[in-house]
Amino acid sequence: MPSEIKFLPLDNLLYVIKKENHDFEYLKTLLSNHPEIKFVSLVGMDLKGNGTDERIPIQSMLDDMESFFSLGIQTDGSSVVLHNIATLNDAKVIILPDLKVNWHVDYNFGHLDHITGLPIGTRRIPAFLIHNNKMVCSRKKKKKAVKRFKNNCLEIIENSESLKDELGIKDKKIKTIHMTSATELEFWVQTPEDKADEEKLSTSQTLKEQYWKRTEGTVRNEKEKTILMMEKYGFEPEMGHKEVGGVRPQINVSGKQSHIMEQLEIDWKYTNTLQCADNEHFIRHLVLDVFNSHGLEVTFAAKPIEGVAGSGEHTHLGIMAELEDGTKVNLFAHKNFKEEYMSSIGFSSLMGILKNYEVINPFVTSTNDALNRLKPGFEAPVCIVSSLGHSPEFPSRNRSILVGLIKDIETPLSTRFELRAPNPNANTYLVLASCYQCMLDGISKLAGKYSLKQLEAEFSKKVGDESIYLEKNREYRSEFDVFEHYTESERSELFGKPPATVYENVIAFDSYPEKVETLIEGEVFTKAIIDSYKTSTIDMWINELRGRIIEDNMNLVRNCAKVHDDEISDLDIVNWNRINTLRWELMKDSVDKKSIFTNIRSQILLNDLNEVSNLQKIMSDKVKLLKELYLAYKKNIF
Repeated sequence: MPSEIKFLPLDNLLYVIKKENHDFEYLKTLLSNHPEIKFVSLVGMDLKGNGTDERIPIQSMLDDMESFFSLGIQTDGSSVVLHNIATLNDAKVIILPDLKVNWHVDYNFGHLDHITGLPIGTRRIPAFLIHNNKMVCSRKKKKKAVKRFKNNCLEIIENSESLKDELGIKDKKIKTIHMTSATELEFWVQTPEDKADEEKLSTSQTLKEQYWKRTEGTVRNEKEKTILMMEKYGFEPEMGHKEVGGVRPQINVSGKQSHIMEQLEIDWKYTNTLQCADNEHFIRHLVLDVFNSHGLEVTFAAKPIEGVAGSGEHTHLGIMAELEDGTKVNLFAHKNFKEEYMSSIGFSSLMGILKNYEVINPFVTSTNDALNRLKPGFEAPVCIVSSLGHSPEFPSRNRSILVGLIKDIETPLSTRFELRAPNPNANTYLVLASCYQCMLDGISKLAGKYSLKQLEAEFSKKVGDESIYLEKNREYRSEFDVFEHYTESERSELFGKPPATVYENVIAFDSYPEKVETLIEGEVFTKAIIDSYKTSTIDMWINELRGRIIEDNMNLVRNCAKVHDDEISDLDIVNWNRINTLRWELMKDSVDKKSIFTNIRSQILLNDLNEVSNLQKIMSDKVKLLKELYLAYKKNIF
């Protein structure tokens, strides 16, 4: 078991180096006062959101700081997710430090400096990945999206008297635009090697035995330590609580907790949109370190346990204008806050996301695991639909929709959108970059060109209504519970059919070329970047399907063995025959007929990805049915 994190003299540690303190001389003095910081790591983000960790002795940086920060370091880019960009024969990638964001110090509490007695620290510096003089990383896409949005949005507002009037700033000058973001991090913790009892977990969830309950024992300790550490780093944690999933732990003979299996959520204050993603990446590692140090496993998987609530990462998007007098104005909030849902900029932004969501979705949901979470009945969105609330003065919060307005009548500055589809393994950099690109598309085409009433009518349109921006044969707003009020076919007809596989999701880049152009505007994304992301996503989907999902399903089929003896009923025989038929269909080959597993492998070799996708859906349905039948069969056996 790793060494437990102890509360050493933590006040003596250096946790954050603010962006305004990146002066070379200041850094030299600071590091000389903190000899426990032995390493520096440059953290570049590839297109799947994986961070590099080039662990460099701090002295190497100090020997030539100017060169280190201006030229960066070289690495092998073919080993990260930059498909068709950094290849085996063209793998040189530069990792260049970003001097304009906060840097944090990552401490190894299991390795103490023999002189100071303090844990060994590594200064983690967010960085950019450069290939052939082009920045090709997720962080750069995000940064370019932010810059373009700020500049274009400011120009649109300044040139529109009607927009300025809506915001209550008609006679005032805007100094700058602030884009704020926040994420909610959900995750599961458990004692190692404990297997989930899906039925017990499902029952506990249905009875709401865990949601918002008081944490106990080890989980409580580590949750509190995590929150306190976040405070040390300046992340301004807002809350940590139990989520809907989990069961009560057991107490073993030594009086200690065992069979821990609980779902948690940790939230922290919003910040500017680039720093938000950097902070989230660091906090994930902090959570892992704290809980692992006490022997608890952490998973950020979107759907670690079938039939139980998955883990989301609800993503919040906001825009503010800072006036020359220092006043801040929320650009989504109409000056008549109680009479209007939101401003024209708010309506335009939200419609930009909804109209173009097909090309945002591949960044949001790019794995089999992520798609498994997006199922009806688990408060996870399944289609492209939004909500405003039942009235401007009494806004509701519809938790069944994809993205909606969050509005507090008493605090207009907090008005924002919540995108509910992302999961903890989504690439937050590209999710936010694509959202802001699409929001700007809506603003540039609608805001200031149509009245507020026209925009609200457009947002609330019905199927077949004439439209000025949104698609004619779709609806985009519902104030109902989307899971309960509509059937699956009704949801598909009204709000579009959701992708069922990773392949169905990612080919949206081919199916909606006009929406891809929205991403490419201003060269925020490029065709090469989108192609690289698409290729890597498909590659990971295929490899996981072939090397993990089929293998796991094969083990499941083998474990669904006959258990009845002479004391059987006719129902047992019927159930077993149905089970065995499914087992043969899934796994057993004959001379003239191949199983589903074999067919999937064959179509992968033939590169018929559409057929692979179709077969995966068939396999998933049959595996689900097999589990249900086998559970019913075993329950009827003495």
